[in-house]
Amino acid sequence: MESLKHLLEKNRQWAAERTAQQSDFFQRLANIQKPQYLWIGCADSRVPANEIVALDPGELFVHRNVANVVVHTDLNCLSVIQFAVDVLKVEHIMVVGHYGCGGVRSALLNSRHGLIDNWLRHIQDVNQKYRSIVQAAGNVEQQVDRLCELNVIEQALNVCETTIVQDAWARKQPLQVHGWVYGLKDGIIQDLKITMDSPEDMRGIYERAVQHLTIPKNPNG
Repeated sequence: MESLKHLLEKNRQWAAERTAQQSDFFQRLANIQKPQYLWIGCADSRVPANEIVALDPGELFVHRNVANVVVHTDLNCLSVIQFAVDVLKVEHIMVVGHYGCGGVRSALLNSRHGLIDNWLRHIQDVNQKYRSIVQAAGNVEQQVDRLCELNVIEQALNVCETTIVQDAWARKQPLQVHGWVYGLKDGIIQDLKITMDSPEDMRGIYERAVQHLTIPKNPNG
């Protein structure tokens, strides 16, 4: 049986380095958790949430699943959102996908992997809804990336439609929902032009974000 001793050693080294840099680092973490942000992202091991936005432990509340899907019957995800909004009082929720997502690729190509196929059915629904936009993106790789973007926009709307976020807005709690996509090839996050902070123009912002994806990119910037 393979030993994980090397990971435990790395943990001790990391803890020692943190303490050397800031002697009260772990004491502060143990006393309070007060992040301003909830990150809803993909479980992909290449997308470490805190590192990407250069935040320390305690500054980012995180929920991850395959292909960053927000489903209204997923009590795990809903519980995280509820705790983040009602207890931690986060002010920003970021739904963050990433280009080249394996789950999105499987949904687009209708690949079969087993139980996960049922989860990815949600992304296939997004693909069917915006099939013409996805197909117009170009080759398969470009279609995958376009579906990654559309999936983020769709899931951001799903976050806004939860009773949790709707109730927070009804009581005038400051809360914004954003849609981002991360580039594995360059490490850069792209803002998908969808930031919602009230129910009034929620649908309009969503529709404009989708429309923005159909505007041809200027090769000269």
